[in-house]
Parts: sequence; structure tokens; C-alpha cells
Amino acid sequence: MRNKQRVVIVGAGVGGLTTAAILAHDGYDVTVLEAQTYPGGSASTFFHQGYRFESGATVAGGFQPNGPHYVLGQMLGIDWKVEQHDPAWVVHLPNRSVELCVDHQDVIENFPETADFWREQHTIAEIAWKLSADGLPFPPTDIFELGKLLKTGISNLPQDLRVIPYALGTVKQWLRLRGLADNTEFVRFLDASLLISAQNTTDNVNAIYGATALDLSQQGVYHVEGGIGGIAETLVEAVRGFGSDVLFRQHVKRIAMENGRATGVYVTKGRRGNNETFIPADFVVVNNTPWSLDNLLGDNSPKRLRNEVQRRDDTQGAFVLHLGVDADKLPTGIADHHQIVRTYDGTMGEGETLYVSMSPLWDSSRAPDGKRAVTVSTHTKVQQWWDILEKDEEAYQAEKERYGQYMIDGIDGVIDGFQDAVDMVLPGSPVTYEFYTMRHKGMVGGFPQSSLFKARGPRTGISNVRLVGDSVFPGQSTAGVTLGGIRVANNVKNHLPQQRTKWFSIGNHKGVEA
Repeated sequence: MRNKQRVVIVGAGVGGLTTAAILAHDGYDVTVLEAQTYPGGSASTFFHQGYRFESGATVAGGFQPNGPHYVLGQMLGIDWKVEQHDPAWVVHLPNRSVELCVDHQDVIENFPETADFWREQHTIAEIAWKLSADGLPFPPTDIFELGKLLKTGISNLPQDLRVIPYALGTVKQWLRLRGLADNTEFVRFLDASLLISAQNTTDNVNAIYGATALDLSQQGVYHVEGGIGGIAETLVEAVRGFGSDVLFRQHVKRIAMENGRATGVYVTKGRRGNNETFIPADFVVVNNTPWSLDNLLGDNSPKRLRNEVQRRDDTQGAFVLHLGVDADKLPTGIADHHQIVRTYDGTMGEGETLYVSMSPLWDSSRAPDGKRAVTVSTHTKVQQWWDILEKDEEAYQAEKERYGQYMIDGIDGVIDGFQDAVDMVLPGSPVTYEFYTMRHKGMVGGFPQSSLFKARGPRTGISNVRLVGDSVFPGQSTAGVTLGGIRVANNVKNHLPQQRTKWFSIGNHKGVEA
């Protein structure tokens, strides 16, 4: 008979729902509490005036064989409704456009001097993917994960030794060794790609992580039918199908503690609810940032976590435009996804680099007839938006309008007739993200992966509380948070073991016996 130990998961993002689905599948009593009326968090899809808009993430990787979503689907019996698109996106540099395709041919044709770099990159990425597929728990948080890490590393020797030199350096140092660091156009091209997938540029991204992040288009990029929120919606169905609960409009106010351990959470119905309800738990998993976790713990926050949130710098935010456009006014045969890099120097955010995603023509559920839903985003510093809002709300609204127009102008310079095609504009700043996702200051994307030795694991300083989501290595992207969710599910099971429980490994597609 299965041990129905109780796990409460705060937040129905992809990481939290992945953890929930695995635990529910393996016999745990799981309750997912989500403050919004729909799942997905920063990878959700919402309705507005007949459109289905992406809240943040717009495309997904990890559905290829041995990819995180593929293996999770195999384990849980999930049939993902996705369709691969190629090119993944088109990068528009000031003097050229480059298609990122599975065969990578256009990249090599535009930068022929980099062919050896790309061969090396793909070799490193293949090793990294294999390590990830074997359930690599990095950095290890306990004796169970340390044993798994050592076992995985030993089983993959000697090929894994080839990545060791890259563990200590950055992508820029790697480029310097290959004589490419002074190639301004190529470095800017890599900076743009890494900013999307690693939240930083060649100067700061770890070389191994960077090699894997740059492999995204070659592994395959996918549209999710109905929008990126379909990933979370499918996981909600799975959790419920395994006999557990996903509850919406449940605002978690605080985590209850007793003798240094979490005993449950207090929730209200909706954000303005006054009547708190206590939901008991043997284990609590929080799908949010360390700052948000610190807030939920209040005076019970461990000293180490309190020190972490005080010393960490703010991570990136996003300014987003959700646009309704006339499909007939766009160029025929245009790609669905574009990255626009306006200059070869200066900042990479604040409207100077843009990521543009259009709903595919084949998915009629995303927009009214003759229209397309478009999401445009740029990286931005979060604090500036809070500062201007605090001083002058009208100035805040004016700045949103200015930002939005500057972004549309940038797209119009690359896609003929784009501005004339726009008939609806819905802007969002980090302030908007904070309201809808409850992420501290509206920060999104997780921590920049500058060093593998500074990577954050799921530990919180409380033995039965874990963090999941893009703050936990490997972080950024739905594939990354899915890996994190699998890792946290394993960790919970090691601390709340069932009879005859076995480690869940995504490499050999085995489940858990109980």
C-alpha cells in the first residue's frame, strides 16, 4: 500500500507542476496552490480580446528524444501537443540576417571562420545533454544527491573529462582561445543568443552552460498548440489524473513552522481574502524566487536564506508588448520568430535587442480570424520601473508608452509594414509581472549562469522545504525548469521515502516502484 505523505507545492509554474506530477504519479498526496486563475507562471497563456497571448516564454525546447519534456512524457504517459518549427528564429543584425536552423547551415555561411568553434560547441553540448539526461543533481544538496552525482560522473568517464577545462572559464575566454574574441559581429550574435537562453552574454556565461544554451536551435524548437501555457495545462491534467489536486485563486500567505520544520501553509481565497485556511504538509515546495520564499517564511526564514536575498543583486526583468496584428499586412512567408539586434555596441537590453514571436498560422486558436497574436520582449532593469511608479504614476504610464513605441519602431525597421499591421497594444513592465506572477520585483528568467560553482540548488535551509523553478540550476527555459522539477521530485522522495522506492532516472526512462 502506498504511503500517502502530503506535499504542498506553492505555485503552478512548469517546475512546480513537473514536481507535482511525478510525486502524484508515485503515490504522494500532492496539493498545488496557485494564486492566479490559470497555470504556467512566466510560461503561461492568457486570454485578452479574443487572443491567446504568451505571458513570457513563447517557444520551448526539450521535446527531442532524451530531452526533458520528451522523457517526462514517456514516464507519465503524456502526449505533448507540439509542432517543431524551423528556423527556430531569425537573428537580424544591423547588416545581415541569420537563420537559426537545425542544420545550422546559415550560421556557418554567415560566419565561415567559426566552423571549428561550432563543432566543438556541439560536442560539449552533447556531453552536457547526456549528463542531464542521466538525472544529474547539481550542485548536490545531500548524501543521496552526492551519491547520484558521483555515480553519474563515473559511469560516463572518460568522455566527460573533455568538458573539465570549460567548467572553469567563460564563453568569451573560450572565444579568445579560438581567436574569435575580436570578431565583433560574431560575438554580438552569440551575446544575443545567450541573453535569451542564459540571461547573460559571452563575457560572463560559463562555457559549458553556454555551449548547451547555444545548442537549442540544433536540438529543435517547438510551438505548443494553443500557446506555451499548454505545457502547464497538460501537467495540471496529469496531476489531477493521478488523484491529486491543483487549486486556483489560492494565495499562500505564509509557511507555518514548528521546531524548525514546515508543517503546512496558510492560504486565502484570492489575494484580498481575509479568512486564512491552514493546509497541512509533510513537505513544502515553493515554485518562486528566493526573495519570495524569504517573504513566505517571515521571521522563520533561516539566516543563510536571509543573507542570500540581502546580498544578491536583482536579476533581469522583461518589458513585454502583447500585440494584435492584421495577418494580411505582414510579408508573405515570414518566419514566426525574430530576434532584432539594433547595434553592434552598447547595451543588450532596454529595447536595443528585441525578441518577436508570432502565433503560427496553423494554430487558429491563438487569434481571431485574419489576426495573429504577437509577443515582443526586451530585457530591462527592474528597479527603474518601481522607482518611476513610486514618484509619478502618470510618468510611469508615459514611459510604458514610449518604450512600446520604440520597440514597434525597431520591428518596423526589419519587418516591412509591421507598424501598420498593429491594431491592439497591451504593454507590461516588471511591475506587471510582479502582480501576475508574484515574483519579487517582477524578476524573470532566473540567475545568470556565470559559474557552475555558484549555481543555486533547491535547498532552503529548512529540511522539508525546497525551491523549484528558474532560480534552481539549470534555471532558464521550460526545459531547464523541467529538469529542476524532476530533480526536486527525486529529492522529496529521498526525504519522504515510500516502501521499495527507487530513484527516478530520466536517462533510462524508468519510473518509481512503490
